[in-house]
Amino acid sequence: MSILWRNRLFQAAGSLTLAVFMLSASLGGKPSAIHAASSSPPEPFRIVSLGDSLTVGYEPGMDLNSKPYGFVERLLEQGLLHGRTETVNLGIAGLKVEGLKHYVQAIADGRSVTADDIQPLIPDPRTEQIGREAPAARAFIENADLITVTIGGNDMYNLTSMAGAANADELAKLTEELFELYTLNVTEVVHRLHSMNPDAVIVLADQYNPIPELAGKALYAKLNQAAALFTGHIEGLAKQFSQQGISVKVAPVAKEFVGREMTMTHILRLEDIHPNQYGYETMAKVFANTIWGSYTKPAAAEPGQPMNIIVNGKVLNTPYKPVLVKNQNYVAIQDIVNAIGATTVWSNETSSATVTYKGRTVVITIGSNHIKVNGSPVPLTTPAFLHKVGKEHKTYVPLSALVQGLGLDVQYHQKLKTVFINP
Repeated sequence: MSILWRNRLFQAAGSLTLAVFMLSASLGGKPSAIHAASSSPPEPFRIVSLGDSLTVGYEPGMDLNSKPYGFVERLLEQGLLHGRTETVNLGIAGLKVEGLKHYVQAIADGRSVTADDIQPLIPDPRTEQIGREAPAARAFIENADLITVTIGGNDMYNLTSMAGAANADELAKLTEELFELYTLNVTEVVHRLHSMNPDAVIVLADQYNPIPELAGKALYAKLNQAAALFTGHIEGLAKQFSQQGISVKVAPVAKEFVGREMTMTHILRLEDIHPNQYGYETMAKVFANTIWGSYTKPAAAEPGQPMNIIVNGKVLNTPYKPVLVKNQNYVAIQDIVNAIGATTVWSNETSSATVTYKGRTVVITIGSNHIKVNGSPVPLTTPAFLHKVGKEHKTYVPLSALVQGLGLDVQYHQKLKTVFINP
């Protein structure tokens, strides 16, 4: 829904390329390659997001150096509370339903396309590169467990802009034309996605009315009526797809914005209908409830406090807090070991801890510039050390080295100042 685009530039998740947003940096230290014989890690839950600027996470003022924090980024956080999760954001700002059809068709065909091939005069400056990389996107679609779609807002803008002057019959005709266009193109999109990946669940969002009641009660009533009809139409389509053996669900976003348009969008201060952070959080909540049946509001670490650590979906609550040394995060070994169900043996003779977990054995020695993973040395930028907490001394090790050595999945999210760890 990139209606008030105003030629602003932005960057989806800080990357101009189609990237899997999985192993986040900032854990401190340079990751080391671990080549150790062990059981294969579990497959992650893979989410691919398609659509317009709502999928991108656009907010007014963003440029090519901006990193959006929209509903897709929040879905990744929610997924990580359930297990290993990866997301790929293929959103294009300004995209209409027909443009989405052209883009998905190119992905299915495995061919590169130009920005104009996707949609003439589309405002997103990344579209040319996204079109060139369409063949690579097919693998993301084929391997996805879930595909989210936000589309229709740019098409619906015609209805929004004309609703004030239209009478009931004219509005009904405009709405019917919109539904026909949406149905034709979205049906083709869904079938193309299903042909590439018959097992993926597809979640379609409806469209909220961004114009508040302040613009006029009559107009507000018309627009909310149109939005409600649109929601009902999408729900009807989802039922038809399900009858055809295609798993399609609806994320009912629109109802959450009713009466809260000014608090959930930038419409009041900047005259921009895109969601603000509250709006994107609300969208993420609706999507999460549709996907997992629940939503957990994440809490960011307080300024000046150690980062949060979430293991297996649970906050690691311990008196032995993480510490930052030379820009590297250290954690108490025993806390992580207990949280994942590993075993550890301490040797006073060698001042080392031996951790065993799922076929891996990691030996961590105090003061050593390396750890051993299944007998093979892996270098550390900074060694493990004994850290005094109260009257106790605990072995602290670089978090990145420990989780890599044990074959865990670790993702650091700067916005929350939180590390998610999953076996």
